[in-house]
Amino acid sequence: MYLIGQLLILALQIYTFIIIAQVVISWLIAFGVINTANPQARRLVGGLEKLTEPVMEPIRRFIPPIGGIDITPIIVIFGIMILERVIATIFFA
Repeated sequence: MYLIGQLLILALQIYTFIIIAQVVISWLIAFGVINTANPQARRLVGGLEKLTEPVMEPIRRFIPPIGGIDITPIIVIFGIMILERVIATIFFA
């Protein structure tokens, strides 16, 4: 059971880093550092969106952008942190 708990927490931590990477890349695109006309950049953005959108889209329905800033990644990361604590309590207590 200890190993399963560690694997679940590791998967959640990896997903958190994927969300952070998606946010940083979206900022780089917004500021013109990354050009999505580049096929490799387009594939990277598409891959990150495929990984993050299934979780973020339902939350975006209830919480719209505030002042043009999407706070969905922050909410998802807080949710992941809570889920990590619950898993740690269940598997390691």
